[in-house]
Amino acid sequence: MEVGFLGTGRMGKVMAANLLKAGHRLRAWDKSPEPLHELKQGGADIATSAADAFQGDAVISMLPNDQALREVFIEGDLLNHARPPTVSLDCVDVLVAAHAAYNIPYVAATVFGRPDVAAAAKLSIMAAGDSAVIDRVQPLFDAMGQKTYRVGLEPRHANIAKIAGNLMVASAIEAIAEAAALLRKYRMSAPDVLDVIITSLFNVPVYQGYGRAIGHRQYVPPGFDLVLGMKDVGLALKAGEQANVPLPFASVLRDAFIDAIANGDADKDWSAIARVAARKAGLED
Repeated sequence: MEVGFLGTGRMGKVMAANLLKAGHRLRAWDKSPEPLHELKQGGADIATSAADAFQGDAVISMLPNDQALREVFIEGDLLNHARPPTVSLDCVDVLVAAHAAYNIPYVAATVFGRPDVAAAAKLSIMAAGDSAVIDRVQPLFDAMGQKTYRVGLEPRHANIAKIAGNLMVASAIEAIAEAAALLRKYRMSAPDVLDVIITSLFNVPVYQGYGRAIGHRQYVPPGFDLVLGMKDVGLALKAGEQANVPLPFASVLRDAFIDAIANGDADKDWSAIARVAARKAGLED
């Protein structure tokens, strides 16, 4: 397939590279030129603008947040430049009506997995929208992930699933952080005891990875930026408010992210909210 790709950060770059490896033709765009050079060496064409990338059979966006999407798709009037492709985007609500206005099929597809998982083409992909449209872009999902889950007929369902999943991961991080602070306060080895607890009770990748990071207090380089974690918790609170769903623990997490950012941890992995729990316990970090 001929694919446009918008947003080649840590996740987008490796996902785009996997599309090239699978034999798809790629036209990539990003505000930052560095990752585009690497993709060009792998056979990608480099678009001169977002509109230049918006052609072919499908366009995939890995732009990082609502502001970036609004700037490119709405304020930049990107859809006016499009041939009717299938578009897979990381955020959906503001864009569904805009695509419908131009008669452009739309699929929302969100992913679970850090950059190393994306590089290995092992992402879990949650797609929502018209089944026939998802069928058309399934070869692209197959190139980037190990399995595609169809989570609903409304595109926003993919985003709600992602928000719910990230809320669960953030809650797990906070639980590990508080447990680590408790262990350290009693002069126990947080790495060793967390390993015992996780191996015995929570032997899954999320707990394994974040247990190691928090136990050893290793928060750089970030696999998922702390400020993006703050954004996702905010999205969960907003979604809960719109549907009258109380999310009390999300409020706790929001305060932890605010505390972390206020104390200079914005450039760290989102598991660095563990430093907040440590500070509250009177520990050095």
